[in-house]
Amino acid sequence: MDFFYTPEQQDISKRIIAFAKSQLNADVLQRDRDQIFPKELWRKCGEMGIQGLPVAEEYGGLGLKAISTAIALEAFGYGCEDNGLVFSLCAHLLACVIPIFKFGNEQQKRKYLPELCSGRMIAVNGMTETTSGSDAFRMSMKAVPDGSGFVLNGRKIFASNGPVADLALVYALTDPVKGYFGGTTAFLVEKGTPGFQVGQAFDQMGLRTCKIGELVFDDVFVETDKVVGAVGAGSAIFSVSMDWERTCIGASHVGTMQRILEKVVEYARTREASGKTIGSYQAVSHRIVDMKIRLESSRLLAYKAAWALDHTKDTTMDASILKVYASESLVETAKNAVQIFGGYGFMTEYQLERTLRDAIASTLYSGTSEVQRNIIAAWLGLKTS
Repeated sequence: MDFFYTPEQQDISKRIIAFAKSQLNADVLQRDRDQIFPKELWRKCGEMGIQGLPVAEEYGGLGLKAISTAIALEAFGYGCEDNGLVFSLCAHLLACVIPIFKFGNEQQKRKYLPELCSGRMIAVNGMTETTSGSDAFRMSMKAVPDGSGFVLNGRKIFASNGPVADLALVYALTDPVKGYFGGTTAFLVEKGTPGFQVGQAFDQMGLRTCKIGELVFDDVFVETDKVVGAVGAGSAIFSVSMDWERTCIGASHVGTMQRILEKVVEYARTREASGKTIGSYQAVSHRIVDMKIRLESSRLLAYKAAWALDHTKDTTMDASILKVYASESLVETAKNAVQIFGGYGFMTEYQLERTLRDAIASTLYSGTSEVQRNIIAAWLGLKTS
């Protein structure tokens, strides 16, 4: 691995940071308070090409490798203080756009990718169900063959972007006997398709500018040309999308941790207690050093996982290791920042309490920390229960 940015990587990182700082951070507190999804800013991100970072240029993307995509999303996580917008965009790109780009047929790519990459369309991934949570093996939603297509029935829950989405990439069982492996299929369902509707939208502890809700499928008929990849290939498609999601969202966490660290260091250098700057106290400085160690370790894990996406087929364990470490490091870093700022950290205007609320979700989405540890254990040849 080469740890030096190429000129192109330096350029896109600088441009995204400058764009995010100048265009995306106004009224963040109010948007969070009112739980507003910033559609206008979403469109601006599309104009920058963020929603299509790894997609080939012929389909409206920037054509970046995975490592450059990770670097770009690290910059986005650093420059954009709206953590909900960062997550919303990552969910759209990594769990929806990537599967269409990697597995969709030419017609699907031509029809949807330019709209998705430009920000003119918003996508939602439908996998999680009320009884299965992070356990995709227990998925129960069915798609029954019917003439020239399939009829979908069931519900998906905790669907990021669901209430504002124009297109759903939804997974359903087409062969309950085979189950998850070989019996799961991915479908594209457009907003307005008869029988497809958004259920309740949820109030959230954090990431409030990302709208999360239910997806309801009541005798929804979809033509066979809306199958992504092939019938029965859903598990493989989902696995690839999760490798990308866990890797690149992990990279965005690195950017967020960098932003938090810089804010804390600046405060510790100027804030005084008992006639000394608080950074001169070992109890504070060591806490900040630990933040730096977690940051640099997460960055290395992110780049390693992203490099693996470009060069190997076996990326799942690297992605899961990153997912656990970066998400838990983000929570710990946000907690440390609140503690160091003291009473100010507890106040809304300093934005650290919001960062902590937002960080909690990182240990839950894309498979909980417990699920990631099970995945890692399985790759080590250990039986888990």
